[in-house]
Amino acid sequence: MKLIFATNNIHKTSEMRSAIGNRLEIVTLAEAGINIDIPEPHNTLEENATKKSRTIYRLTKTNCFSEDTGLEVYALNGEPGVKSARYAGNNRSFDANIEKLLTKLADKDNRKARFRAVISLVVDNNETLFEGICEGRIIDRKKGQEGFGYDPVFIPDGSSKTFAEMTLEEKNQFSHRTKAAKKLVAFLSQ
Repeated sequence: MKLIFATNNIHKTSEMRSAIGNRLEIVTLAEAGINIDIPEPHNTLEENATKKSRTIYRLTKTNCFSEDTGLEVYALNGEPGVKSARYAGNNRSFDANIEKLLTKLADKDNRKARFRAVISLVVDNNETLFEGICEGRIIDRKKGQEGFGYDPVFIPDGSSKTFAEMTLEEKNQFSHRTKAAKKLVAFLSQ
């Protein structure tokens, strides 16, 4: 089955293709000849994911999916959450987002956090949502060069490495995005 992945994020595309393997053909917006940036104005990951997949389905009438992820830090009442990509402002700077997060956590003992991914799949105009969660903790300084976003300060439960210190294959063993992608594949295999 071929699905359009409603994203312009090359990092997400790489992770999703790695997680899904050859079980589905994933076509990016650019590969589909679609040159739009879909806004994420909503207050939940679910609503943002739905907005993106519904927009692409409406434009193309092609089966598609989208994904929205947030880092939810317990001591910060779930921040940055749905605002993860723009936590430090609309310029989407990974470094500025991490700096803001570490500053807000400086006096906190509880460093527990989780990544939560929501995939919205639209097939024949019917939507199904899938969620993946990865529990872990935020460390006090960046470690590693791989990945993107908050990966340099997030260590998943069961590991001593940050996501940014892991290969993509290692990250897939823990990843919220991989967990949601596996649910998507299982659903489409029924």
